[in-house]
Parts: sequence; C-alpha cells; structure tokens
Amino acid sequence: MTSVGVVTGAGRGMGYACAQRLSGTVDVLLLVDRDGATAGTAAESLRPTGRVEPVVLDITDGDALARLADRVSEQGTLRAVAHAAGISPTMAGWQQIFTVDLVATAMLAEALRPLATTGTATVCFASMAASMAQPGLTREVAEVLDDPLNERFLDRIRDAAGSTVEHTGTAYALAKLGVQRFVQREAVRLGPLGARICSVSPGIIDTPQGRQEAEHNERMGEMVRMTPLGRTGVADELAAVVAFLLSDDASFVNGTDVLVDGGVCAARSAQEGQPGA
Repeated sequence: MTSVGVVTGAGRGMGYACAQRLSGTVDVLLLVDRDGATAGTAAESLRPTGRVEPVVLDITDGDALARLADRVSEQGTLRAVAHAAGISPTMAGWQQIFTVDLVATAMLAEALRPLATTGTATVCFASMAASMAQPGLTREVAEVLDDPLNERFLDRIRDAAGSTVEHTGTAYALAKLGVQRFVQREAVRLGPLGARICSVSPGIIDTPQGRQEAEHNERMGEMVRMTPLGRTGVADELAAVVAFLLSDDASFVNGTDVLVDGGVCAARSAQEGQPGA
C-alpha cells in the first residue's frame, strides 16, 4: 500500500525542515502551505528524493481540509503528519492566533482522523511558551481550551481568561497550551486504531518567523542568554525530533509533549526556585 505523509507550513522554516527529513520515508509527501509559491519551490527542491506534491490551502478552511483528506485517501494510506503551520505573536491579533494555532489544529485532526490506522503518526507543534503558561492555568480556562471546536470558542476564552487574553503573547501561550492538551485527548482517541500523536514544543529556533519575533520582543534575547546551551536552535534540530517521533522507533511514544528548547525552561525553573530545580 502506498504510504502518504503530510507536512503543513511546509514552504519555509521548521515545516520545510520537517519535509526534508520526511522526504524519502513515505511514498508520497504532500506539502501543505497557504503560499503557493513557497509550497511549489519546496516541492521542486524535494522532488529528487521521491514523489512530492504541493497543496495550497488555508488550514482554517474546513472545506479545504476535507479536500486534503480526500487527496490523502486517493493516494494511499496515511502514515505521517507533521503539523508545523502556525502563527506567532507579532503576526496577527489574538483571535487569529487562537484560530490558526489551536482551532485549526483540532480541525485538521478531525479531518484526518478517519484515515488513521495502524502505524499512522502525527506530530503537532506547540511551544515552550505553553510550558511557561501552565502554572497559571485555571480550571475555567482549561475547560474552554479543551473545547476548541465550540462555535463560541473565542467568546468563551475571552470570558474565561479576561482582557489579558487580548495580549498576543498571552493568546499564543494559551493557544499552544491548548495544543498540548488536545494532543493528550487525541492520543486516547487514536490509540485503539493503532495510531499515535505527540506534540513538540520548540524554544527559540533560528527561522524567518523566529527572527521576526526577536526583532519585536526583547525577552527573546534574554531567553537566549538564559539558555544553558547558549544559543538558538536551528530548524533541522527540531525536525530531527519530529522525524523520530513519526518513525517506528517511537512506536510506544504517544500523547506526550517533547520540549526542544536548549534547556531554557529548566533554567527558568532553577532561577525561580520551583520544585524539582
């Protein structure tokens, strides 16, 4: 049976690095991006490694995701999904951040869930920001985060979290925390099918998007200085972790988050004197 892989946000940055790692590991690799030019360029560069197709769509479009699922089904058996598409605090307002980073993650999972079978593996992108937001999570906010497909989700999260959620950094952290929590619940749904799902939480990675954030956020420089490894990460270091989680070598890894931050969260914990430091 023909194996199919899907990478979202595949045109650049960490998504493209994941596509590079996955090319050649599946029979058909679908590169999903809303930017047709970058998706096409990425596909062209990877074609020598196997059958690669660009797919231009907006991951917040339910109809488009249904067409993606149909395309996967036409090609063969879903084997691997690296869901790297997302936006960061300087790219949009708080509502769009929640919609793209959390709601669309749940929408993609819902669209592809009927195709899951033994050996299917998915990795969703969260963020180290989620780990920093976890200690302050209230029960009320958690309940809303755990229902991202509710048609009133944005109103409900604003009511539960208050006006602070309108700060894009706060929205981003909560959205990515929602991704981590969604993955835990999705793992319970997929496990009986023989399928797996995990999340990865990147720290500061040297990508175009990461550099854009650094230009507008002085705290990022501080976090780099706090990082025990003393540097930013590179996209391929993150992609290597994703490739492992999608491989058969990780066949018993399910429903968990892997923090790939060079140790900055550990450094913050030690600095703040938290338990376990």
